[in-house]
Order: sequence, then structure tokens, then C-alpha cells
Amino acid sequence: MTIAASDQPLAKPVQWAVLGTGAIAATFAKDIRLTENAVLVAVCSRTLEAATAFSDRFGGLRIIADIETLAADPQIDAVYLATPNTAHYGQAKTLLSAGKPLLIEKPLVMTAAQAQALESLAAQKQTFAMEGLWTVFLPAIDHLRQLLTGKTIGAITRVRGELAYAKTFDGNSRFFAPALGGGSLLDLGVYPIALTLSLFGSPRTVAGRWSAAPTGVDMAADVTLGYDGFQAELSVGFDRNGNNRFIIEGETGSLIIDAPFLRASRIILTRNRVVHRLVAACGSGPLSRLAGKIARRLPLPGLAVYAHGFPGDGLQFEIAAASRAIRDGQHQQPRMPLSASIEVLGIIETVRALPPS
Repeated sequence: MTIAASDQPLAKPVQWAVLGTGAIAATFAKDIRLTENAVLVAVCSRTLEAATAFSDRFGGLRIIADIETLAADPQIDAVYLATPNTAHYGQAKTLLSAGKPLLIEKPLVMTAAQAQALESLAAQKQTFAMEGLWTVFLPAIDHLRQLLTGKTIGAITRVRGELAYAKTFDGNSRFFAPALGGGSLLDLGVYPIALTLSLFGSPRTVAGRWSAAPTGVDMAADVTLGYDGFQAELSVGFDRNGNNRFIIEGETGSLIIDAPFLRASRIILTRNRVVHRLVAACGSGPLSRLAGKIARRLPLPGLAVYAHGFPGDGLQFEIAAASRAIRDGQHQQPRMPLSASIEVLGIIETVRALPPS
């Protein structure tokens, strides 16, 4: 399945370069092949060896020596920024200052203040910029929006989301090193927070708590966002393997983004309390997983399962959306504007400003 730009005859695909050669850059290079309005033509890296290996792996991409050359290259329509978190701000400033449209891998930058500065620069240069929060562009999330708009489960009463993957502590790794932008909130928390804001808008209140790793970054955190009539209870961590579901409870039923929700490929609608308890069991142990698997596969009353599988890893949907916006002359993508990225970072900073528990 490829992602077309529109139903109209296709314009010339957006010519992308990738800055960085790590795992997420490789995912981008693979998934861009599943679009019809975008093509990867070049790679830029700190070392010629890394750029050459990446170029060979993905079909002989043009190698660009440095970021200044990349910024000035008239043949490059847009750049995917796939470098470490702490490098995003400086590199994004260089590229935006040259008027180069950007898709920046999450987290956008390290602080809300940096994000605001990039927003101002993008507006000044009239240049497109977007955080690569791919989850909000997935087909399953499109369907979820339709179900919520249609009041399928009535008024929302509660939202729960967990995203946790156990990591062995290593003070030098990007997960735990402060100098590399470590911490569970920046690495994992952006997903449930951004998805909640995308579905329900800005919260009225923000609360939370966090626990520290030996390096001082957050090992785990809970974030509570208050809305009219319900709260969104979000939890992330490197201290455990979580159930990794996103659950929206309503007056007449529940909607569950099955695990892992950040790669949403299945939406479960439950209208039966017993079935809901089986499918949405909070635990992540073997019995909870087995109960949920049985419930999803058996034809049970009050249960509907909507499958939204896709080829590749799922980045093609955000790539296609960003490419459409760039071709249309937009400076923001409405589903993932920079204001949303700023708000997510502000929420993370509000929670991190609390003393660790």
C-alpha cells in the first residue's frame, strides 16, 4: 500500500535528504518508498564512512558532506532530522535559517523555550517545520477520531495510557544520560501526551510525579491531564514492561488502541463490562495477556475489533502528510502543528519541575 499525495495527478515527489544515519533514519529510508509524493535522494552525516554505508544500503543516495552544504543545496526540497535529541535545536536553526523545510524526529527539541524559538524562526522564514510524531497520522488513529466524533461510546469518562519498556541502566546510554537528552518522558512520554492533546485538545490542568534514575533523569513518570468531565492518566517508564495500551472509556463503552499503541494497528470497541475487563486488563503479566488475546479472538457480545494493518513501520503516513503540506505551500501540518509540540514539552517540564518521588 502506497500513500498518494491526493486524487489529482501526482506532482513531482518532494525530494528529501536525511540528516543522520541511525536506526530511525533507516526506518525513514525504508518507509518513504511506500509513498507516492516523496522520495529520498540524499544523506548527510558527520562521517563519510557512515554516509557511504547508508547510501549503499538504500540505493546509492547522493552524499552531502556537511549541514551547511545541505542547507544551501537547491535540489533538496526538505530534510528529515534524525540525529540525537540534543543536536536537534542547533541543526534545525541552521536549516530553517536557510529556508529548508524540516521534519524533525521526536522529541522536537529539548525544551519548550527552544521549540518556541523554532516556531518563531519558521514563521519568520515562512518555512515548513513539524515534529515527527508518526502515531497521530496512522490509519487506526484516523478511524479512532471518527468513532469519537460519532459519539460511539458516549461522553468520555476516563482515559488511560501506558508506554513502558524495561531498560537496563547504563549511565552512558541515550536513555539515561542527561547530556544525551535522556529520560522516559522525552523518549516515551511524548507519545501518550501528544496523542491525548491531538484527540482532546489542551488540558485544563496538569499534574504528575516522577522517579529518578541514578543519573537524575526520570526513570518513570505519571502524568495526569484534566479535562471537562474526565482525566487522562498517562504512565511511562524504563523500569518495567507495560501493557502499552491507550484506553478511552465512555458512558456506553470503551475504545482501546491495542498494544503497542504508538504503532496503532487495531482498535477494539467494547460495550460489555466483562469483556472490557478481559481486553483492557491493566496488568502486563502472562494471564492478563492471555485473557486479552482470547477475548479479541472469540466472537463475544459487545466486542468489535477494527484492524488497520500497514506495511513497513508506519512512518510513511507522516512523510506523506508533511510532503503534501510542503507541496501545498503550508508552513504547518494541521494535525501536528509546532504549537502542539511546544505544549507537550511544557507539560513534561511541569511534571519534571516537581521533586522526584
